[in-house]
Amino acid sequence: MKHISTEAAPAAIGPYSQAVSTGAGAAGALIYTSGQLPIDPATGAFAPGGIAEHTAQVLRNLQAVLGAGGSSLGQVVKTTVFLKDMNDFAAMNAVYATFFTECPPARSTVEVARLPKDALVEIEAIAQLS
Repeated sequence: MKHISTEAAPAAIGPYSQAVSTGAGAAGALIYTSGQLPIDPATGAFAPGGIAEHTAQVLRNLQAVLGAGGSSLGQVVKTTVFLKDMNDFAAMNAVYATFFTECPPARSTVEVARLPKDALVEIEAIAQLS
């Protein structure tokens, strides 16, 4: 197992890794990301705006973490989306679709009572390694 970390995405806010991979270059190797929040790594604050802007920031953070681990959004096989309010589903989905334009991954979306730092959205991913 390999620990993955990048300054191009927000630092972990607890005792966990941004991501881990199951084996560099090994056939069938995967990268598992921790849930990403809409934190701008340059400022350490939430991206300004609502659910659309927050979803875009979360997905940019996922791109950075996956890239640091030798993968990409195009190699994501599964995501889990956590929403504070399921009424935000359509707006989140519209932005999500712009990041996953070809062969979108399998996905679960759930409404949760509360997210870290009172975020509106958090997304985690599982991807194949390049």
